[in-house]
Amino acid sequence: MALWSHQKRKRKRLIDVLGSSNETTAKKQNEFSLLHLIEDINHAMKGDGSHQLKLDIDPKLRQQAEEARKASDRQLILSTGATALALLGSVYPAFTVAGIAGILYLSKDFIDLAWKDVKRGHYLSGSVFGFIMLSGTLVLGKLVLVAVGAVIGNVFAKIINRVEDTSRERLVNVFSGHTEKVWLRRDGMEIQIDFHDICQGDIIIVNAGEIIPVDGFIKEGECQVDQHLLTGESQPVEKSVGDPVFASTLLISGRLAIEVETTGNETVAARIGAILNNTQSYKDTLINRGRQTADGFIPITAGLSAISLFLFGPVAAIAVLWSGLGGLMALYGPLTVLTYLQILSRQNILIKDGRVFESLRKVDTIIFDKTGTLTLEQPTLIAVQALDGFDERTVLRCAAAAEYRQVHPIAKAILSKAQSEYIDMPEPDSANYELGFGIKVSFEKQIIRVGSVKYMQREGIEIPIQAHTILQQTESDGHSLIYVSIDTQLAGMLELRPTIRPEIATIIEYMKKRGMKLYIMSGDNESATRRMATMLNFDHYFAEVLPETKADLVKELCNEGRFVCFIGDGINDTIALKTAQVSISLKGASTAATDTAQIIFMDCTLNKLEQLFQFSDEFEDVMKRNFAISVVPGIITIGGVYVFSIGIGAGMVISYLGLGVGMGNVLWPLVQHQHTYDEIS
Repeated sequence: MALWSHQKRKRKRLIDVLGSSNETTAKKQNEFSLLHLIEDINHAMKGDGSHQLKLDIDPKLRQQAEEARKASDRQLILSTGATALALLGSVYPAFTVAGIAGILYLSKDFIDLAWKDVKRGHYLSGSVFGFIMLSGTLVLGKLVLVAVGAVIGNVFAKIINRVEDTSRERLVNVFSGHTEKVWLRRDGMEIQIDFHDICQGDIIIVNAGEIIPVDGFIKEGECQVDQHLLTGESQPVEKSVGDPVFASTLLISGRLAIEVETTGNETVAARIGAILNNTQSYKDTLINRGRQTADGFIPITAGLSAISLFLFGPVAAIAVLWSGLGGLMALYGPLTVLTYLQILSRQNILIKDGRVFESLRKVDTIIFDKTGTLTLEQPTLIAVQALDGFDERTVLRCAAAAEYRQVHPIAKAILSKAQSEYIDMPEPDSANYELGFGIKVSFEKQIIRVGSVKYMQREGIEIPIQAHTILQQTESDGHSLIYVSIDTQLAGMLELRPTIRPEIATIIEYMKKRGMKLYIMSGDNESATRRMATMLNFDHYFAEVLPETKADLVKELCNEGRFVCFIGDGINDTIALKTAQVSISLKGASTAATDTAQIIFMDCTLNKLEQLFQFSDEFEDVMKRNFAISVVPGIITIGGVYVFSIGIGAGMVISYLGLGVGMGNVLWPLVQHQHTYDEIS
């Protein structure tokens, strides 16, 4: 997080210069800093924090940010000129026409907002009545008041547009992992061609470590494929000639010749993207709470203004409109969102849709996808099953020697277990990597093989009945086995289980205190999923879930009246993420998941989940105070019109005094959380 590091260093230098020389750095960091607050407000209004987190996910946004900055600079220059013309027009009649033109320019975003509401048939909106208010004041010849109102109104419109922008994030580039070129076998030779030139029936070559770019069938080779982002399977899948492979999955080991069945928009991953694109989005129809509240007061204000027009004349009627009874909620809501976007971005929580703050407080059900969300990439070696003539320590030592210096997750699990058992791991004499299923090494004048059961069978290693019994029990538990042979005899097996994220226990305890219903969603068998649910103290679980049915299960809960938050990380989770009212993913998950999710935890853990809900509670408290502050000045203004016959100027003064109080309430959380930072490396 280079941006935050730079900001903190800058602030520290400023505090060091302004503070007394005998104060310690720690003490200074805990003191209130006006410079710090001003900087925070600036970043909040511009959305710098959230944008920097988005850059961490997609650096391509940097160019868009630079273009937006240049456009903003041009807008500032033009707005300054328009303001000057408007003020000159109020003093010198010769500049009246130019002044009106300047006011119209200053009001363009505000007018555009009002016009959008009119086109939607939303005539009783704050934007429409704001336009009527400015027009009425202009007709009465009060150019200075109109100019001030136009500047403030346009600022409001920009803030509202920034928060309420319902344009979709770029949806999902399901082929982001593949290269633009692929290797094609033609007439016995391998040639490189453009990805888009692949045709059905072609034979393409994919090597270990590459993303498979097409759906197809293996013509040559044996391999292990990581499909969990697409299918949700927790373990790599072994495949050989005749087996299907899918686009967007990762070839862990082996070298494959694949006959192309489908490519481009016809692949499994692309079909998921198409469904996702056509899925009705909850957030597209959600009306911002601040605007909704403000618009609810419009009929009351309009009615009182009409009565005032009849009783006291046009000045009183416009003054009542300026009371803005509850109208400032249309500003306070978006501003409060921007404030909390800034605060949460410091905590490395990216909120892509500000309206999610309204949704979080309603969540009563959380669904955790198991693979990659509840579990870590690296499994845990929980047991060593030694067979006839061998002991557990020998089996583990030989496996560790074979996996010495390997970096894949299974090797790390074996080496970690060996280290915890204080087993010395001398380097093997030689290693022969079998592309696909295992590794063979020469170690202390013995031949050690480590790999899958298929690898052992291919190498002529006999699998005893005892091993089959262990395999059945292991699969029932949702675990996996790695086989270890010494010379020509199977010495034992290593039992691996998915590693549960260490933060899960604390999160579950907190969510249960909030009264949440918690679900596990897993593709594993019913027995294994039930065992995990019991171990983690989950209320409910879905087992043997197919990728295409995840969204249906989420929809069922929503139809039952539940307000669902779904947490997932794979391509297979994207439709479920879209279907849930609130969606969360982790940085480092599939592009599809991070594009679709409304919230992303940038530290790649679930540690921030508790904090996220605590901030949503704070947000709600601020919004309740916003409501009271938006109503009281309006009541005072209307009372002033009817009792003391105050005019437009006095009404504007009361309104803007109330605005000052409201802004203090909106920005107060930045003061409260001034020193809360969570930097990640």
